Formats: sequence, C-alpha cells, structure tokens
Amino acid sequence: MTAPASKLQFASLAVEWERIGLLAHLLAESRQGRQATPELLARLQVLQGQVEENRRQGRGLIQAAALPLSGLELDVLAAVLAPEAEPRLGWIFQNLQAGLPQPYPTMALLQELLAISAAESAQFYVVLSEAARLRRLGLIEVEGGDPFQPVRPAPGVTARLLGRPLVTPELPGAILVKIQARWADLILPPDRLTMLNEFLLWITHKAKVIHEWGGQDCGGPVALFSGPSGTGKTFAAAVLATELGWPLYRVDLGRLVSKYIGETEKNLNRLFDAAEGQPMILQFDEADSLFSKRGEVKEARDRYANMEVSHLLARIESHHGPVILTTNLRKHLDPAFARRFQVVVDFPRPEAPARTLLWQRLLPPLAPGRTELDFAFLGQSVNLTGGQIRNAALHAAYLAAGDGQRLTFRNIALAVWRELGKDGRELSKTDLGALGNFLSEGG
Repeated sequence: MTAPASKLQFASLAVEWERIGLLAHLLAESRQGRQATPELLARLQVLQGQVEENRRQGRGLIQAAALPLSGLELDVLAAVLAPEAEPRLGWIFQNLQAGLPQPYPTMALLQELLAISAAESAQFYVVLSEAARLRRLGLIEVEGGDPFQPVRPAPGVTARLLGRPLVTPELPGAILVKIQARWADLILPPDRLTMLNEFLLWITHKAKVIHEWGGQDCGGPVALFSGPSGTGKTFAAAVLATELGWPLYRVDLGRLVSKYIGETEKNLNRLFDAAEGQPMILQFDEADSLFSKRGEVKEARDRYANMEVSHLLARIESHHGPVILTTNLRKHLDPAFARRFQVVVDFPRPEAPARTLLWQRLLPPLAPGRTELDFAFLGQSVNLTGGQIRNAALHAAYLAAGDGQRLTFRNIALAVWRELGKDGRELSKTDLGALGNFLSEGG
C-alpha cells in the first residue's frame, strides 16, 4: 500500500507546481499586454479543480503539511515552496521580479500571482503576519514588512514537507555519525528500550499533539542519555536516526566554545540556524562539562560562562528538532536542568546475560571456530561494556586471522587483556575471571 500512496502524493504535488507555473506564465503574458488563450484558461480551470479536489481528499500539500490550513494559506505555501520544489519556477519568478537576485516571491508578486483583489488584500496580509499560522509554525519566513521583500520557506521545510532526502550545508562544529543501527542490535533492559520508543513518539507524533490536539510546544524534543562510556548511548541515538531515516550529527562543543567574548554564541547560532527545520538528530556529548552545577561567580569570565550555558539551553529549547545530550557523569548535572529533558534514559553496564548476547552479536559470524565458543562463559567471565566487547571481539578476530588459526578463547583472552589495559592500570589474570586461564604468561 505504501508505494501507490507515494505515487499518488507525488502526482498531487505535481499538480500544485503546474498550477503555480501556469499562473506565473499567464501573469507574464498579461504584463506584455497579451490575452490568455482559451486553451490555457481551460487548462488552468482543470488544474484548479484538481488542486481543490486533492485538498478536499487530504492529498497533496495539505497531506504534506499535516495541518488544517485554509485555501489561501495553502496557495501562499505552494507559491513559496515552488522555487525549491521546481527550480525552473524560481527562474520564472526572478524574471517577474526584475532587479531582485533571488528566486523567492515577494509579497507583491504573491498578491499579483494569486490574483488577490483589493478587497481580499487585508486577509492576504493577515496570512503573512508574524502571528499567523504559516510563520508561527515555522513554515515560511518574511524579511521585514516591505511588500517587495522575499517570502521564503523556513530552512528545511521543503525537504520535510516533500519527503526529500536531506541536502544540508556543513553543520558548524558537527560531525555526521555514520552508523547504521537496528533495534535488534541494541542490547538494553526492556524498560530502557520502552523509554527510547517513547522518545521516538515525541518526534513522530509532535505535529499531531501540538497542531491538531492543541498541546504545548516545548521545543525539541530533548533527551538525556546517561551512563558509563561504551554502554551504547551513541549507538541508541543511531538506532533512532535509522528508524526515522534521518542523519545523526554529533556536536563537538570544543569546536564551538571560544575564549573570545560573543564568539561562542555566534558559533551556536550558526549551528542551530543551519539545522533548524531539517530532518536530523543533534547529539551533544559530555553534557556534564557544560551543564554542571554552577558555582559562585568570582570573575567576569565565570559570569560569561553562565551566559553561554543559558544561551545554549535557550537555543536547544527553541530548536524544532530532536536533540540528545549524553553524559558519563549524570550526578554532575545541575538538577535544575532535569525539567528541560522530555526523556531521561540511563544506560547501565550490561549484566552477564546481556554480555553473552553482545559477544554473540559482535564476534564476526563467519570466523572459523566461532561455533565452538561458549558465549555464556564469555558473558560471565569479565564485566565489560558493550563498547569494550566490540573492541575485544574485533581484536580477537584479527589475532586469529594473523595466526592463520581458528578463533579461540586464547585470542579472546589476549584481546580482553589489551582492552582492559587501555586505561594504563596494572592488570592481573584475576581481572579476566575464568577467562584468565587462557592467557599466556606476560599477556
């Protein structure tokens, strides 16, 4: 059922763009003093009827917006989206607005294009006002009140409404996380999986709850993922992104925070302005370093640091898109920040049954000797995180491949020894539990 509906929706939107294109052509002809031919007028009448029928049936632009917009609001939205939906229409708009080096229609052109009469102009300008739905819901942007300033789609709106893949400029201070993750690969307690699904509901049903049911828009949604390193916080974020079909961007606060007064705010503004309205998830790591309990202000820099935190929180709360904050040290977070999160998920260190599943999932499935291993024994031997098991499983596979041998407990014991030694502490065989019996002297 999905494919036919998608084709029907595409055809319904195509009618919208054809109608806008024909209106623009007729306007250009009229300015040249030429009468519209009967054939073109008949075609316009057919298109007008198709657009109205599609809207009555909940198809086309009204389906994409998923909002109860009026006919005039939909007409305005269609004309504003047209240059991005069909770039050739942008060139036509430019020709109709001599001297304006951009493809978006001005208020004056919209009024002329949609044949808004003098009697209807008051309602037309109400639709474009700051308090009206199109602007309040973040669908369009109007530069000032001058009728000769362009009206453009808000950033990311065209991609979101038309279901197009994200094409976005580089996000300042953010890195694309290239992990394809599935729910089946996420080893967490059932209640944590339930909470992740609840956060997904905040994202997928936001339009219904806010715009159809009248719920309060609290921004975001924003989630806090807390837990030791390697327990799956980023992997869980990647699962949500994969489920949505959206990219996941990890924000490096170190690249945004500046020692120069005012620069941090500018960097944050550039990040959120580029991400606004785009179908994506933003992930801020080590949130405790920025959102820790605020101490006494002893000097100007302390006061300014508090201002930077306040600015970031304000941008996160006003951002229309999911944000995930991760922390290894939840206890260091100021409790006052808790109310700002829609969902808080604690990621525990995996227990023995979970570690058993992780070893089964992460040891290469076609490695020789794999089927002879006792995964329950591995799960019970050493208290590792999921990230540590991933590293050790791959290291063991490379050891076996290098020896030209089958995967054995000896490979795995050495790989776990190497993993535990990364923090520089002194190790003994007892740190590997029963697995230590397979470790040769000296590691």
